[in-house]
Amino acid sequence: MKNNIRQVRSAKRLTQQQLANQVYCTSRTILALEKEEYNPSLLLAYRLSLALEVPMEELFKLRENKEREDQKYEAL
Repeated sequence: MKNNIRQVRSAKRLTQQQLANQVYCTSRTILALEKEEYNPSLLLAYRLSLALEVPMEELFKLRENKEREDQKYEAL
């Protein structure tokens, strides 16, 4: 799932470890999220949204991801 975590975190001048501490996960989890190798639980997504002060829809590019999924299923 595409997301803006790295961009928002960098803009707020937070390290991966600082963000991880705020949302109660590891810096490796933040790295995996930023590389789009891992999709967070709903609770972690919510915590990230609150910590970064960005709506979940924007942080996780939900509209863009939904459109991509819709196109994939329409092609079936």
